[in-house]
Amino acid sequence: MSLVVVGSMAFDALETPFGKTDKIIGGAATYIAWSASNFTQTIKQISVVGGDFPQEELDALAARGVELEGVQIKKDEKTFFWSGRYHMDMNTRDTLETQLNVLADFKPVVPDSYQDCEFLMLGNLVPAVQLSVIDQLKNRPKLIVMDTMNFWMDTCMEDLQKVISKVDVLLVNDGEARQLSGEYSLVKAAKKIMATGPKYLIIKKGEHGALLFNADQVFFAPALPLEEVFDPTGAGDTFAGGFMGHLAKTKDISFNNMKTAIIIGSAMASYCVEKFGLERLKEIGKQEIDARLDEFVQLVNFDIELG
Repeated sequence: MSLVVVGSMAFDALETPFGKTDKIIGGAATYIAWSASNFTQTIKQISVVGGDFPQEELDALAARGVELEGVQIKKDEKTFFWSGRYHMDMNTRDTLETQLNVLADFKPVVPDSYQDCEFLMLGNLVPAVQLSVIDQLKNRPKLIVMDTMNFWMDTCMEDLQKVISKVDVLLVNDGEARQLSGEYSLVKAAKKIMATGPKYLIIKKGEHGALLFNADQVFFAPALPLEEVFDPTGAGDTFAGGFMGHLAKTKDISFNNMKTAIIIGSAMASYCVEKFGLERLKEIGKQEIDARLDEFVQLVNFDIELG
C-alpha cells in the first residue's frame, strides 16, 4: 500500500532579504516527496516536467524510494517556472514571473501500479487536475488530503468546491480559510468549511503555527521560534509531506495521531526555511529530525497545578 503524491515539479528563482537564487529545483510535489520520504517508503509521484528538468534530481528522488512512473517527461517542452520576491516579514511575497509551460495542459495519468493508493496527497494544483486523479482511482484511498490556495478561489471556485467535497483533510492558510468561508473567526470558518465535505481542516498560520479542527475538537501546534528564516518557499509543502509521511507510516488516521503528524510536519517545515530551496531537506537525517521533534515537545510541554 502506498502514498501517492500529486503536484508540480518546478524551477524557482527566489529573492529574500537574505539573498537570491537563479533557477533552483522547486514544486509542491518535490518538497512533499523529499519530506515524506523521511518517514515512509513507496511514495508514488504524479507530476509533469519538461526536457530541461535535471535527470540527477529525478535520480535523487528515486534513491529516496520515490517511484516516478507517474511523472510525465515532455522532452520538447519546458518545466513550470515561478519567480518571487519575499518582503522582510517573510509572510508576504510578490510573484515576479510565472511560466506554466508543461503545466498549462497537464492531464495526469494514474498508472496501474499506483492503484494500491492508501494515502493520497493532492499538492496545490489546478482543482480539475486534483479531481481527475481522484476519479482515476478504482478504490477510494483510506485518506485524501488536499492543499490549495487563494488563486484557485479567485479563478475556479466551482471546480475547487467539487474537489473539497471529496477530500478528508483540507490544508489552507488563515487568509484562505477566511476567503473560502466568508467568516473572520477561524473557528466559525472551520465549521463552515467542514460542512462542505472535509472531516478535518488544518489552518496554517506560518510562523504562528497551525490549527487542526475535527467536529468539536481543536488542536494548536506552535511553530518553532527560529533565529533566522532564510527562505519560506516550500515550507507548506514540506509540512504536508511530514504530516502525510507520518500518517502513511503509522496507518492511524485518528485525531490523536494527526496531532503527532502536525508536530512532525511543523518540525520538517522548520528545517526547510533554514536554507534556499531543497538544500536543507537534502542534508538532514533521522538524528536531526528527532532532535527537532524533542525541541517541539519541550516547547509545548508544561505541568500546572490549580488551587
